[in-house]
Amino acid sequence: MKRTYQPNKRKKAKKHGFFSRIKGNVLNKRRAKGRKKLSA
Repeated sequence: MKRTYQPNKRKKAKKHGFFSRIKGNVLNKRRAKGRKKLSA
């Protein structure tokens, strides 16, 4: 039986990585707030 979590670095990066955050509006909001660190 396969486990539920099958880690895949590329898939994860595409969904939650830096560039996906650029595409959204998340980084701009955080910049506006004056965040020191923008993403993990």
